[in-house]
Amino acid sequence: MVLVLISFILTFIGMEGIAWLTHKYIMHGVGWFIHKDHHEPHTKKTEKNDLFFIIFAVPSCILLVLGIMFNNSISISIGFGILAYGICYILVHDVFIHQRIKWFRNSNIPYFKALRFAHKIHHKHLNKEDGECFGMLFVPRKYYIKAKNNQTIK
Repeated sequence: MVLVLISFILTFIGMEGIAWLTHKYIMHGVGWFIHKDHHEPHTKKTEKNDLFFIIFAVPSCILLVLGIMFNNSISISIGFGILAYGICYILVHDVFIHQRIKWFRNSNIPYFKALRFAHKIHHKHLNKEDGECFGMLFVPRKYYIKAKNNQTIK
């Protein structure tokens, strides 16, 4: 049971690295044609960028199905680790940061202020070059400081 829990936690944490690498080198690289509309102002409910959700969901589903078929608890825990990260991504990125669902509007919690600040820094670049802040859950310290001081984005 401990190994299952450890594999779940490591998968969840590791997904931040995978998301960062995917965001920087695929979404802002060869996959820009899909990700581009996410950086453009619009009023649509969906974006082509939402296709990346499916790309991340496929390995999770495969691991869960295979884990259940072959009674492999490690495969299941890894599948659930990817799924848990995906749920956090939707809640943090789509709901909290971009307000695609109007649930969480304001927060004075330093972590959440830093998250929003870092993401605004990322979106100040409307093209695929010159990007920064490609992660989602782990925010560099400098953004905590900027958020705490209520600095504006330049």
